Amino acid sequence: MTRSSVTSLPTLAASCFIHQGKLVVNGNTVFSSHAPVLDFFTELYTFSGVNYPKFYKMDAQSQLAFLCAEFLLKNNTINGVAPFDWSVVLSCANSSNDTDIKYWENARLAPSPATFVYTLPNVMLGEICIRHGFKGENSCFIFNTFDAAFQVSYVNRLLEKRAKVCVHGWVNFFKEEYAAFLFLTVNIGETEGELHSPELINKIISNYAGID
Repeated sequence: MTRSSVTSLPTLAASCFIHQGKLVVNGNTVFSSHAPVLDFFTELYTFSGVNYPKFYKMDAQSQLAFLCAEFLLKNNTINGVAPFDWSVVLSCANSSNDTDIKYWENARLAPSPATFVYTLPNVMLGEICIRHGFKGENSCFIFNTFDAAFQVSYVNRLLEKRAKVCVHGWVNFFKEEYAAFLFLTVNIGETEGELHSPELINKIISNYAGID
């Protein structure tokens, strides 16, 4: 369903995927690499052109979330939205287990406060919010797989009541297996685009699987 003249309904504005060595923005592959996963993240960081030294201090899952949000928002044309009107909603399967395991293994010798900071999954949301100055509601949910119906319902309710723009989706990293896909959904009056629905989100995810 295409929206052209309806006012104040959540509308999808952009999408970004990072998976299997590919960066896909709005359905177009813009970067690919065969490098090992952490090297691939560094390549993406360099490709982004951003100067943000804290990136190198983040754990892998936060780096993945940071990068996906960076490319999702890189060319966005949403202006005049206050920091408290931006929200972030993410889901993942493995919480912060990848970092938890590494912290526990190292803690027997010398606990690292820098690593301990990342032993909560919501820290990746914090990194996105700090980077972009978002101050609205943010939430992280744990599911075995991405639940489009739940997230669309939650995000749409949020946009109807307390926010104007939401960055949302899935970010998961565990033992070098990773996947991230984020969406930019807006409710800022009359906006061209498709209405935000589970069917639309599932369609975009399905189309991504067929991109070379």
